[in-house]
Amino acid sequence: MTDRKTELYLLDLTDVEWRKASASGAENDCVEIAVLPGDGRAVRDSKNPEREPLRFTASEWAAFRAGVISGEL
Repeated sequence: MTDRKTELYLLDLTDVEWRKASASGAENDCVEIAVLPGDGRAVRDSKNPEREPLRFTASEWAAFRAGVISGEL
C-alpha cells in the first residue's frame, strides 16, 4: 500500500486543468495550481511548465496557504 504523498506523485498530470494563482501579476511570472484527487494540489512555474510540479496533500496545502496568508512564508 502506498501513502497519500506517493499517490500524488504517481498521478499523470497530462489532463489536469492548470489555473494561475489569483495574486499573479501582469509580468506573467506566475505559479499555476491544479486541483488533484482528495483535495490535493499541484503547483508549477508558468515560465517552466515542463518541470516537475510540486504536489501537496490537502493538509499540506492548507498549512502552506495559512503560512502565506499570515505572512509567515
